[in-house]
Amino acid sequence: MLYPINLELEKFDIVIIGGGEVALRKCKNFLDFGKKVKVIAPTFLKEFYEIKKGVDLIKDVYKEDYIKDSFIVVAATDNKEVNKSIGEYCSKNNKLVNVVDNVDLSNYIVPSYIKRGDLLIGISTGGKSPSLSRKIKSELEEVYDDSYEEYINILGEVRSNIIKNYKDINERRRLIKKLVNLTLEELIEENKKYI
Repeated sequence: MLYPINLELEKFDIVIIGGGEVALRKCKNFLDFGKKVKVIAPTFLKEFYEIKKGVDLIKDVYKEDYIKDSFIVVAATDNKEVNKSIGEYCSKNNKLVNVVDNVDLSNYIVPSYIKRGDLLIGISTGGKSPSLSRKIKSELEEVYDDSYEEYINILGEVRSNIIKNYKDINERRRLIKKLVNLTLEELIEENKKYI
């Protein structure tokens, strides 16, 4: 069974082996969280070259040397044997590895997600039905639209101001609890009370 966790990627080196569509999608996911990525493949989709920053493309075949200093590895080649070799190496060497064509060789998977600033909603079926994950993601994207980025920022600001202004923990909790039921406009007005 998989355990949900959010990682601070800043401290980890990430390597993706593969230059196709799946590797590109995985690369963009890491970039979406501000992390630089090293990608190794003999050939790359042209979209890799359109990414302006954060990607170090190395045109070569897979070699263990490319992943020995990395903590997070994605095996996304079109060769099952190469992916298997990467998965086995990473397991033996205590690395996080996502083997895109073999969940059993992976020790982590990446859920579908919706990111609205600091709001992050993950959707996973444990690799059993990516189609269902995509369906649920699509439904949630309608509910949690782009306005939630601003909402979360203001919610955090109001919460910080309440914590600064109220020493009584019960009063803090009461005030903070009611915030999530406010609209964005109401939250902006509420914040003015605590500045």
